[in-house]
Amino acid sequence: MENARPIRVMLVDDHAVVRSGLSAFLLAYDDLELVGEAANGEEAIRKCENLCPDVILMDLVMPVMDGATATREIRKRCPSIQVIALTSFKEQELVQGAIQAGAIGYLLKNVSADELAEAIRAANVGRPTLSTEAAQALIQVSREPSNPMFDLTDRELQVLKLLAQGLNNNQIAEKLVVSRSTVKFHVSSILSKLAVSSRTEAVALALKNHLVS
Repeated sequence: MENARPIRVMLVDDHAVVRSGLSAFLLAYDDLELVGEAANGEEAIRKCENLCPDVILMDLVMPVMDGATATREIRKRCPSIQVIALTSFKEQELVQGAIQAGAIGYLLKNVSADELAEAIRAANVGRPTLSTEAAQALIQVSREPSNPMFDLTDRELQVLKLLAQGLNNNQIAEKLVVSRSTVKFHVSSILSKLAVSSRTEAVALALKNHLVS
């Protein structure tokens, strides 16, 4: 085991201070090695094919491209790379979206250094790690009746209805009192669940199936 190579880790977060803190954390563990950083999901996708990390620590709410969308694309292109969602948010929809996108873990940023290191090791061998809050959110989802056709959450249906009214992301964010990044996350999840490639297609499909009036 002494000669085993370190686990190659990539950091994806739009806050430089967070990335700096995580870089320092990785230095404390001989079996973990930082191989790269990215400030958003799009940059992460570009870099991961060259850097070949074993595990990515992925923020979820970021500009340009959110973490769930990036996770889905990375898992499609490089299925050997494991992704741990590392975020400040514990909302049910974010947890569900990250896991559905292919994340093997979901941890909050208040996790201890040792717990995070252990989660990285677990992910590297294919074992999932969920924070207590994430596990509770998933249990809650499993108890709620879901749309039998598309499995849209209540919030996704709200966003879809506003899309059908012709509102853009900024207007939806104002209406729902959430950030624009959160709206982008929901729109991306809606497109994925409806298996369409544009907002127009999503609205047309929703109207056809009476998901919105």
